[in-house]
Amino acid sequence: MNFVLTPYYNSNTLDQKIWNPQRIKFCEPMNQKKVVITGGAGFIGSNLADELISNNQVTIIDDLTTGTLNNIAKIIANQKVKVVSESILNLQMLKNIFTGVDVVFHEAAITSVVQSVRDPVLTNEVNIKGTLNVLIAARDNKVKKVVFASSAAVYGDGNTIPINENMITNLQSPYALTKLTGEYYCRLFNDLYGLPTVCLRYFNVYGPRQNPNSEYSSVIPSFISRVLNDCSPIIYGDGNQTRDFVFIKDVIQANIIAAESNATGVFNVGSGNTTTINNLAQKIITILGRKLKPLYKEARVGEVRNSLADLSLVNSIGYTPKYTLEGGLSETIESIMISK
Repeated sequence: MNFVLTPYYNSNTLDQKIWNPQRIKFCEPMNQKKVVITGGAGFIGSNLADELISNNQVTIIDDLTTGTLNNIAKIIANQKVKVVSESILNLQMLKNIFTGVDVVFHEAAITSVVQSVRDPVLTNEVNIKGTLNVLIAARDNKVKKVVFASSAAVYGDGNTIPINENMITNLQSPYALTKLTGEYYCRLFNDLYGLPTVCLRYFNVYGPRQNPNSEYSSVIPSFISRVLNDCSPIIYGDGNQTRDFVFIKDVIQANIIAAESNATGVFNVGSGNTTTINNLAQKIITILGRKLKPLYKEARVGEVRNSLADLSLVNSIGYTPKYTLEGGLSETIESIMISK
């Protein structure tokens, strides 16, 4: 039996001062800001740090469980970057670091659906308690905005494609539950304490610095790594499941737009296009000029069947994805080949 929750807001209860897209203004350019990125040595966080460092003072918080200093090696020497090797479970540390901060980008999390199924206790601790700590520290320091990395996993299966933000949530993993709980906390801190929050529901993000060697590696770096080694890409299930793959540079664009605007609430972040896993595997095999066929294994527990973002709401605040799947794959493959 699926566990179904309705969204924490709907079209009949939206606060029009916050949610009406016609009222969105871009009033706080990300320039000369004091910024914190939790999980800033990870895949998304390090790419975000790269984009922000030229015009802002950036503090990276990362316990280096999955993040790596290699991801931020090029910017560590910059005097405008501070790296704190600590966990978001340390509330007092967060309170100290958030002093005088303008914007917090909260990327730190256990992000693997499979790992969350194996270890729901740790996933709950990091993703829920850690997020609550971030919000408390931001509230107490009067941070101007928190941008929270949520996930399209909260939708689960059963929604009409494309999926918009008002559709029901259909949780299928502890990971999805923790992300939805984080959204609820963000909304409460926005409404109860006046802390502006934005929750970005990432669809399937990919790009340079995504770890291809982890047990919980995402599908694109895993496929690329195996094909480069002349091994068949492994597909879990029949391969006809669909995904909305969004390139990392588009995700960074969405984060910056969310921080710069006065928008609050929940927004999808995807490419607005969908592809099957079978088609994805064939694209990678073709780009790399190999003659391989996928290896099929049993579908994994907790993973959704179909996913595609409706971008209407996020388009209204200025987000438009720039990268095609082919273009993003080419940059990702080049990055992985250079790192080998």
